[in-house]
Amino acid sequence: MELDLGPDQLAETGLGPLAAAREWKPATVALYSKVARYGGVALPTAPTPEPDPPSLDLRPLTQLRNEDPEHVRSVTWCALALAWPAPVAQFRSLRREQVQATARRLLVRTDDGEWAVPGALVAWHAWETVRDRFPALATSPWVLPALRRGPGLDSRIGGQLSNQALQATFTKHASRTAQHLRATAPPSRREQAEELAAAYRGLSYDSYRRLALAAGAPPVAARGVVRAARSLHRSVRIAG
Repeated sequence: MELDLGPDQLAETGLGPLAAAREWKPATVALYSKVARYGGVALPTAPTPEPDPPSLDLRPLTQLRNEDPEHVRSVTWCALALAWPAPVAQFRSLRREQVQATARRLLVRTDDGEWAVPGALVAWHAWETVRDRFPALATSPWVLPALRRGPGLDSRIGGQLSNQALQATFTKHASRTAQHLRATAPPSRREQAEELAAAYRGLSYDSYRRLALAAGAPPVAARGVVRAARSLHRSVRIAG
């Protein structure tokens, strides 16, 4: 409306004029290209950009700092996603019975296959310990249950979170981790900590999982699935 463009004109020009006028980032252009196509406006497909930077040290997001339930839940999610980078919707529906702890790693089983997840045992056991302190969490079937009641009538402690709630949870965890890095970095690493904190403040879960995939984590899909029996010696390398 600001540019006096209708659907026909938009199909001819593409989103270039809108993107320039609104100063949209590439990810926003990709999103609204999909929205327009769903609405019947034939726009060319805009590829979803890869995260910037292409590699990032994600390990601070998987490190426990305290016993706050929200923090421990977020750390557990990040530790799992580092080696099992499933989409938000799949984590939302992941049940505790689908995750088995062995002496050396976690095993995740879904309809698509079975994955070995190294490096998440400490966070998983800490989360199970926290859950045992609260009956509603101890009996919840979800790996990432709600910690408080939300605005919905069906919302309850221990219930299933929405995709939006999980996205917000990750954003909050990344922001708090950035604050921690800035507050605790020694003088010799202050510059590196500031750069990492700045990257975390703009980090989304979608970018996190793409970074984990780029670092060597197996795809979470029927195609390319890595069976636990064939990945006992697999290591996850995260660029520092």
